[in-house]
Amino acid sequence: MTIPLQRLEGFYWVARHQGYARAARAFPYPISQPGVHQQVKRLEQELGLTLFTRVGKDKVVLTPAGHSLYAFVAPFLEQWPQAVASLRAGTYGGTLKIAAAGMLLRALLPKWLRRLHEKHPEITVALSELRHANLEVLRSGEADLLVEHWPDVPPDVAVQRVGEMRTFLVLPSHHPLAERKRLALRELADETFISYSPESRLQALQLRALEVHGRLPKRTHAADTSDTILGFVAAGVGFSLVPSIDMTGPKVPGVVALPFDVQGSTFPVYAAWRKHAPASPFVQAALKLAPHG
Repeated sequence: MTIPLQRLEGFYWVARHQGYARAARAFPYPISQPGVHQQVKRLEQELGLTLFTRVGKDKVVLTPAGHSLYAFVAPFLEQWPQAVASLRAGTYGGTLKIAAAGMLLRALLPKWLRRLHEKHPEITVALSELRHANLEVLRSGEADLLVEHWPDVPPDVAVQRVGEMRTFLVLPSHHPLAERKRLALRELADETFISYSPESRLQALQLRALEVHGRLPKRTHAADTSDTILGFVAAGVGFSLVPSIDMTGPKVPGVVALPFDVQGSTFPVYAAWRKHAPASPFVQAALKLAPHG
């Protein structure tokens, strides 16, 4: 059954003011008392219910059926003006879906999202961790924003720089060379290297750095994430090269992080979104408060 909104408006104002004349005066647009009465009568006919009982010359009260309908209609009509104003101002609430690498979820996102929540409490943020850089979660709509390092930005994606990752040489804190301020990769050539898994583009960057600045290790051990790599290093399994958004390197018990300041050891971090998607006020609000990279 389709009920015109005007009928529900008439019902609402009569219920709220308990009379047709008072309802006509309270209406948000000009309407006569007979017009309000006609709206209510048509609504009762369409529903097959009596919604009001007359208790005075110009006073009516809700029947049990009327009370039930009023409980449903009133919240919608009372919140409608605010909803329209929010839509026009772009301040309506909703969910912003952000996907990011684990290290960025912990090191870059917290302060950024606190600023977003303080400025826009109406926006709910849904976070997901990227185990591997994957633009498809952005293209498919699974994420509205993707925070990662991208060596090449495809034409269908727009980006804003939000940070920078630096590469650090990490080794166990009990390692004989852990006290050194600087360390050359060739000094660790006979030790096990903890690499990213083969499907990660970070592994290629690691191996290229080893080849250029040292030599390929005799033994390697693969791990999926930076956290796992750092756990292996802390356990004394070997050493590694890992990126960190923290300018002093990752802070993990049992791990020493030494700067690896060579050409190509810094990587920009971007917030990426779909270039040709309809403009999202949630994405724009987040980008305005993003850290400067």
